[in-house]
Amino acid sequence: MFSGTWAVKAESDAPSPSHALCQTGSARFPAIVLSDKVFADVTVSTRFKPVSGNEDRAAGIIFRIQDQDNFYILRANALEDNVNIYRYVGGARQAIKEGAGKVPSGTWQELRVEVKGNDIRGYLNGKLVVEARDDTFRGGGIGLWTKADSVTCFDDVKATAP
Repeated sequence: MFSGTWAVKAESDAPSPSHALCQTGSARFPAIVLSDKVFADVTVSTRFKPVSGNEDRAAGIIFRIQDQDNFYILRANALEDNVNIYRYVGGARQAIKEGAGKVPSGTWQELRVEVKGNDIRGYLNGKLVVEARDDTFRGGGIGLWTKADSVTCFDDVKATAP
């Protein structure tokens, strides 16, 4: 875990009843690493529910994690209705590409990233909403991410490599 308050909580409407992994604390960028396995080409998907947050209401998949300051993010934001691709280099967030997508609060949705070589594709509920190319990181770990005061729950995280 990089930061935040992560816990498995009872969630009666969770896609895989009856619990989900929820981030309930407040930090600049709460994140948790899910595996030490190094992935190059990978598809990572999760179901997520943005619960609350006044500053932000975000859910993200982090991938090709090098360490807590170097990785990519596919982020869905319920306050901004967008799905964006970012990279963190030396702890500084840099936008790579922005995409539009309706991200309702209080509803379980699917977020998926497909990474092959330098191609990154982001999907919201099965629909391609953002894609980009970037050569910064070639492989690394995977995890989950939120922002600021986002209270977000995650379920059914899956990672598959070709």
